[in-house]
This record gives sequence, C-alpha cells and structure tokens, in this order.
Amino acid sequence: MKKIFSFLLALVLPATMLLGCGSSEGSMAVVRLSEVTHSVFYAPQYVAMSQGFFADEGLEIQLTNGGGADKVMSAVVSGQCDIGLAGPESCIYVYNQGMEDYPKIFAQLTKRDGSFLVGRTDEDFSWENLRGKIIIGGRKGGVPEMTLEYVMDQNGVTPHVDAVVDTSVQFNMMAGAFTGGQGDYVALFEPTATEVELSGNGYILCSIGEESGEIPYTAYFASQSYIQANPQVIQGFTNAIAKAQAWIAQHTDREVAEAIASYFPDTSLELLEQVTARHRAIDAWTATPVMEQQALERLETVMEHAGELDRSEWVDFDALVDNSFALNAAG
Repeated sequence: MKKIFSFLLALVLPATMLLGCGSSEGSMAVVRLSEVTHSVFYAPQYVAMSQGFFADEGLEIQLTNGGGADKVMSAVVSGQCDIGLAGPESCIYVYNQGMEDYPKIFAQLTKRDGSFLVGRTDEDFSWENLRGKIIIGGRKGGVPEMTLEYVMDQNGVTPHVDAVVDTSVQFNMMAGAFTGGQGDYVALFEPTATEVELSGNGYILCSIGEESGEIPYTAYFASQSYIQANPQVIQGFTNAIAKAQAWIAQHTDREVAEAIASYFPDTSLELLEQVTARHRAIDAWTATPVMEQQALERLETVMEHAGELDRSEWVDFDALVDNSFALNAAG
C-alpha cells in the first residue's frame, strides 16, 4: 500500500505547480470536496449541504466521488480538489513519504468502521464461522480491510491463515462480486449492505465497527498550503460539519433520511431511515469534529497489526492533526 502511495505521489506532485487550490463565484467560496465513496455513513456531510450550513458559512460545495482513499489523496496533493474526506491512514502514508506540503487533518466525521459483514445464510453468527472461508475485504492497506483483519484476529481467527481475505476486488465492485458468487462473506457499506439483504442475496450478520472500537475512521484533510491560504474557508467548512453533527443528534432517523434523500435518489426513504438507525445504533458519528489522540493511536495500532506501519513510523499527533478549527467549531 505504501508503494502505491509513493507511485501516485510521483505522478501527481509535478502537477501541483500548475493547479490552483480553489476558486470563488461572487460572494461564495467554491470548495472542491472529494469523498472516498458515497455512503449514508457520511450523513452529517449531506445534512450540512441540504440544511444550508455550508451556504451559511459562505461556501459552495462541489462534491465528487473519489472512489478510494488513494485517489482522494492524489486529488488533494495535485490540487485537483481542495479538501479530501477519507481515512486518516492516507495522511500517515503521505507524511512518511517525506512530502513537505503534506496534508493535515482538521476535522473528524466518523469514529467507527462503517462496514457490515454480509454472509450468504442467515446464520447464528460467530467469528469462528469464518474459518476456512473467503471474505471479500477491500483494498489492501485501506482502513476497511485493516479493521476487518484486526477484528478477525481479536476474535481468534488469523487472517490469511485461518481464513482468506480477498483484497483483489475494487471497493465499488465488492457487492457485485459477492452477489455474482465470489467469496463466502463480504464487508459492505450502507446502503449497499441493506440493499443486498433486501434483494435476497445475503444477510447482514454484524457491525465490524461495533467490534473494533472507536478509531478515527474518516476525516477531512487539506494541504498545509491550502489551509494557510484559506483559514476562513477551513473554519467555515468545519463549522458547517459541527452544526450538522449537532443537528443529527437532535433529530429522528426519519428526519435525517428526509434531509439526505436528494443525495440518494435511487434509495427509498424507508431504506435510508433504516440505514440511518443502524449507524446511530453503533454510534458511528462523532459528536464534534475534534479528533482525539488516543483514537489516532488506535488506528496506528490497527495499521501496525496489518503490517502497513512500523512502530518507528507512527506519526506525532500534532504533526498530523490541526484541531484548532474543530475546537473553535465545537466551542
């Protein structure tokens, strides 16, 4: 995974000299935001958009689906987008490559793995059931795959020894591969997991995030040069996310579903409500955008366990995270 990031950075770094960091139209500052995938898991972000919290801060969001943390990071360091939403592991990889203008995290959105383990039968699930089976786990070195392997090991099932974790399937192809007959289990985000279950092609067996404990699963980051040049944009962006986090805490699952429905036009309101309830039940979202040091250290533990990070490569919290904007927003 670290080699992949090195290759991507070698490709995109020359482009940073040619691409700008943002633009503005009228009195609104345009922010190009790249998300790692499109999921109800990121409901606070869509609430901030639908409820006008970004607009209240003078921001116009141009949202794109990056299709993976590595691609989001490439877009950020090349200047093709201003802010990225992905796992903090991507920032750790880039920091350890020695990049001078490495991206810093300024706000956290989710605090658990948002994926659910889906099987082919409605079984009385135990992690022992995975022995001798194949689990489609996601991209090697990504937080979903590393967290899955961490949870398996914590439950006495050694990945790649007691069970096969298939990392060959691209993130957006995992559900299709499973329903097409590949693997015995698959880790899926919502609403895809529930859609697979409703179609009769699988059964949701457990929440991986509930098993793993709290980690800073998804966070917002930008290059240091962009943050320094646009502190009001970063503060306004973080304020909007904080407002959305508070809004969700004060509203019902149905109201959240209604607020984000326009961003999931192919998903029914009933399904969105069901998925929102499932995320709320596992306490997936952070109450504020502030990232805690112990949470980041747990992520680094998961990465070290996966063989993607040596203890000597653990990054100093203050070097990677700038909590000042989140603290102001939560204030």
